[in-house]
Amino acid sequence: MEPNQTFLNLPDEKKRRIEDAAADEFSDNGYRSASINAIVSRVGIAKGSIFQYFGDKKGLFLFIFGQSVEKVKSYLKDVRDATADAPLRIRLEETLKAGVGFTRKHPVIYRLYVRTLAEKEIPFRSEILTSIRRYSLEYLRSLLETARDKGELRDGVNIEAACFIMDAAMDRFLQALTLPHMDGGLGIHDADDTELEQRIQTLCASLLTGVTP
Repeated sequence: MEPNQTFLNLPDEKKRRIEDAAADEFSDNGYRSASINAIVSRVGIAKGSIFQYFGDKKGLFLFIFGQSVEKVKSYLKDVRDATADAPLRIRLEETLKAGVGFTRKHPVIYRLYVRTLAEKEIPFRSEILTSIRRYSLEYLRSLLETARDKGELRDGVNIEAACFIMDAAMDRFLQALTLPHMDGGLGIHDADDTELEQRIQTLCASLLTGVTP
């Protein structure tokens, strides 16, 4: 959802402060408990300004989430382009490394995603999460189709099923970074950078080789 032109005409620094304050509030408290009063108090603007810019809390949330998704897409596009000539194993590893880097550089955005997974009251939650999964699957499909064209995949590989498995495994890996109960004993949550890279390599190798001879 796009805000009205009044918001778009604001100075960049003021827009950034509103976006940051809203992202913090939604990621810390979820959609239902998020307070517009807290957001405007932090930014130092009138409460009516938020409604003027975004219509209501739902409009503000959808804008903030949309901005977050665009940042993720930009990260993935950079990885896809930078690894275009690399083998599939490297492309998957670099994708997951970029995901780790993103969660560290943008922890508020990632918390917002995790909140959205858990909070059923968020407006258009199903559509939001579906759009994220769809983009992730399209991204992975592009990697696998390129690998197939280069002769890296064995005959008969079901690309749709492979994308599903890879998407699920990578999403769970990133959740384990911030949510210890999602770790499942793999040691992702407490891993240092060296250990984390080893776990990324192990996971990607497992995704590519499977578990049978």
